[in-house]
Amino acid sequence: MGEAPEIQLQVLSEDEKLNEDSVEQQTNGNQSTTITQQRTYKWWLLMTIYTFFLLSGQSVATLLGRLYYDKGGNSKWLATIVQVVGFPILIPLYYLPSYKSSHTSNITTNPPSLLVLSGMYFGLGLLLAAGCLLYSVGLLYLSVSTYSLICASQLAFNALFSFFFNSQKFTPFIINSLVLLTISSTLLVFQNDSSGSTPVPRAKYVIGFVCTVAASAGYGLMLSLTQLCFQKILKKQTFKAVLDMIIYQSSAATLMISVGLFASGEWKSLGEEMEGFKLGKSAYVNVLVWIAVGWQVFSIGAVGLIFEASSLFSNVISTLGLPIVPVFAMVFFHDPMTGIKVISMLLAIWGFVSYVYQHYLDDRNSDTGKL
Repeated sequence: MGEAPEIQLQVLSEDEKLNEDSVEQQTNGNQSTTITQQRTYKWWLLMTIYTFFLLSGQSVATLLGRLYYDKGGNSKWLATIVQVVGFPILIPLYYLPSYKSSHTSNITTNPPSLLVLSGMYFGLGLLLAAGCLLYSVGLLYLSVSTYSLICASQLAFNALFSFFFNSQKFTPFIINSLVLLTISSTLLVFQNDSSGSTPVPRAKYVIGFVCTVAASAGYGLMLSLTQLCFQKILKKQTFKAVLDMIIYQSSAATLMISVGLFASGEWKSLGEEMEGFKLGKSAYVNVLVWIAVGWQVFSIGAVGLIFEASSLFSNVISTLGLPIVPVFAMVFFHDPMTGIKVISMLLAIWGFVSYVYQHYLDDRNSDTGKL
C-alpha cells in the first residue's frame, strides 16, 4: 500500500507532461496556421497584382493598336514588332528572388542540350511571330470590339490543344464552354463593321475575321506547347525558367519579324507614315512605345499567373479581360454595340464562367483528395 502515492505522483507527472505537449502542439499549430494565413494573403495579393497587370496591359495595348491604325498608321509589320520588341524591360526581373513553383519536381535531371533549347525557343518564337502578325492584320480590318470578342475563342482552342498535348479532360462544363465560345465567335461573321471607327469592305472584314481566329488558335497552341516544353524538356518551372521562356522566344520572334519588315519594304515608308500621322510625330512615337510597354506589362502579369497558378489560369484571366475592351471601344472609338455584339459578349462570358467553374470543381476535388 505504500507504493500507491508514488504511483499516483508518477501518473500526475505523466499527465502534466501530456498537457505540456498538448499546449506545445497547439502553440505550434497556431503558429503554423498564422504562417499559412500570411502566405495565403501574400499569394492573393500577388495574384491581384498580376491580374491587374495582365488586364490593364492587354486592354491598353489593344486600344492603342487600334488608335495607331485609325490615325494614319498602316504598317502591319511595325504593328507586329511592337508586340514583342519590348522584352528587354523584363530583364531586371532576373534580379528578383527566385522562388520554386509548387509544381517543380525535386528530382534532379540533366539539363537539355543547347541545340534542343535553341530549337525549342526558335519554334515557339516562330509561332509567336506568326500569331502577332495575324493579330495585327485582324486589328487592321476589324473594329476593336469585334476583334476582342473573336479573341475570346483562344480559350476554346487552348482547351482543345490541351486535350492532345496536356491530357486535358473534356467534362460537360468544358464542352459547354467550347460550344458557347465557338457560337460567340461565329455570330460575328454576320456582323458588318462598316459603321465602325474604320469602315472596311466586306472582303477585308472576312480576312480580318479569319486572321484573328487563326491567331487565337495559334495562341492556344503556343500555350499548350509551352506547358509541354516545361514538362518534357525543361522539367522545371522556376521563375527564372519562365522568364527565359518569355525573353528567348520574344528575341527569336523579334528577329523574324524584323526580317519581314525589311523584306516587305514597309520600312521605307515609315518616315512618311510618321509625318502623316494625324496626332503628330511625337504622338506617333509615344503610341508605338506604349503599345510595346503595354504588351510587356501584359507579359509580366501572364508570367506571374503562370508561375503562381498555371498557364491555363493565365489564359482564363486573359479571356476575362476581352469583354472589357469593347466597353472602352464604345467610349474612345465610338464603336457601335450592336445586338449581335451584345449576344456574342454574353455567350463569351457564359463560356468563360463555365470554364472557370470546371477548374473550381477540379481544385475542390484535389483539395478533398489531399484530406
